[in-house]
Amino acid sequence: MRDGAVPRHDRAMSAHPTLSLTSLYRYPVKGLSPEPLSRVELETSGYFPGDRLYAIENGPSGFDAVAPRHQPKTKYLMLMRDEALARLRTRYDEAAATLTVEGEGERLEARLDTADGRAALEDLMRRLLPQALRGAPRVLTAPAQYRFTDSRIGFVSLINLASVRAIADFVGAPVDPLRFRGNLLVEGLGPFSELDLVGRVLEAPSGLRLKVTQRTQRCAATNVDPDTGLRDLDIPWTLDARLGHRDCGVYAEVIAGGGLAVGDLFRVVG
Repeated sequence: MRDGAVPRHDRAMSAHPTLSLTSLYRYPVKGLSPEPLSRVELETSGYFPGDRLYAIENGPSGFDAVAPRHQPKTKYLMLMRDEALARLRTRYDEAAATLTVEGEGERLEARLDTADGRAALEDLMRRLLPQALRGAPRVLTAPAQYRFTDSRIGFVSLINLASVRAIADFVGAPVDPLRFRGNLLVEGLGPFSELDLVGRVLEAPSGLRLKVTQRTQRCAATNVDPDTGLRDLDIPWTLDARLGHRDCGVYAEVIAGGGLAVGDLFRVVG
């Protein structure tokens, strides 16, 4: 994508392309760091395993765990506004429901299935983000069949690495794919050809089938370097200026469950 060229993603995808899965990531706490995985088991109509299980409410959000309804991400602490979160490194032990947080001179181990553990994480947010808080931070736990995703139908998110490389050409600087906070990172498509997958099905060797449902519109969270926490690029504006939209990546729903491992090949059908 040199010399002002714009990707022709409307023509870049063959009739039956094959996609290679290069990475898997989950984000146990909304806004906090990713965890790489080597393999996962996805259930029919389910969410990506271990993903967006928790969110940290930034003042009263109206979230009701008994009757959960999707809330805009602005109700929670998140990278779009709170880039200091990117300077924290976290890992989550699902069996023990324990989150470990390190960074900014802090180290915390908190059991998020206990009131004391949630309070410890809330206190950490008070210390690290005092200017960002609109009210008391509160750790929220997703009930069954609900996750704190940005989209109402954000069951599984997919990032096309060729699109990320095209954006790097646009901005003239390296772009870490983790800026886009996707679950599946894939190769095998032309730049932005993932946007043409909406309505089609990705089939893995295990029989897993993902139906692509929606393009992912990008927000200012992608401007934050996931290593340094610096807001050093303007990716949504760049996409708009170069392509006339702010989309990169897609969401999919699981229409047939199965396993998925790094290195698997997806066949595009439909």
